[in-house]
Amino acid sequence: METPDTPENATEPVAELTGIAAQDWAHASADPQYRAAVVDLLGALAYGELAAFERLAEDAKLAPTLDDKAALAKMAAAEFQHFQRLRDRLEAVDVQPTGAMEPFAAGVDEFHRQTAPSDWLEGLVKAYVGDSIASDFYREVAARLDSDTRALVLTVLDDTGHATFAVEKVRAAIEADPRVGGRLALWARRLMGEALSQAQRVVAERDALSTMLVGGVAGGFDLAEVGKMFSRITEAHTKRMAALGLAA
Repeated sequence: METPDTPENATEPVAELTGIAAQDWAHASADPQYRAAVVDLLGALAYGELAAFERLAEDAKLAPTLDDKAALAKMAAAEFQHFQRLRDRLEAVDVQPTGAMEPFAAGVDEFHRQTAPSDWLEGLVKAYVGDSIASDFYREVAARLDSDTRALVLTVLDDTGHATFAVEKVRAAIEADPRVGGRLALWARRLMGEALSQAQRVVAERDALSTMLVGGVAGGFDLAEVGKMFSRITEAHTKRMAALGLAA
């Protein structure tokens, strides 16, 4: 997963860390509900990174040049390294990684099935726009996590280089043929809807995760803040569309 490392796409900082966010994992995990929520979160992220690796490897087959193919292969390798870090973390806290990932596999696979790109450019837009929406969501949640888990989550959400690569390639394609822009703008709008729905499903289907998100544990969001969170995610999406040269 990747999102451009720019101030305008960063989520709003938490002014002062309180509650769970001010604790480390050793102290925070004493709460069994919080521990369950984090295991769910890491399981969802781990499967997402594994799926991103698989997708980038597949997208490399559509690359028009050998340089493009090599660039995507490098990004795929970075995604797999992120997966390994999450897998290792789950094992370190005595959780079987496969078991933590399994509840999310069907939903993630269905998302990718419904948003399968038809060509090289759609694949680039999907990785840049679709994955970045998910990354924004997880960054918002990370602000409420213990310090150890928060650091891990933010690390695996680091941009693998796909952001700059996608912007350069898509803008060049639109410059060469402006008609491409309309098609890709429609595609990005569809990705926006599907990605937000996927994020909401991830939370709604897991009790511990939804309780953590909506204020029940770890100083989570209240319902008004949930609305603000999705507004921030939508605003960041609009800025990414502009970076691509597309209308939101």
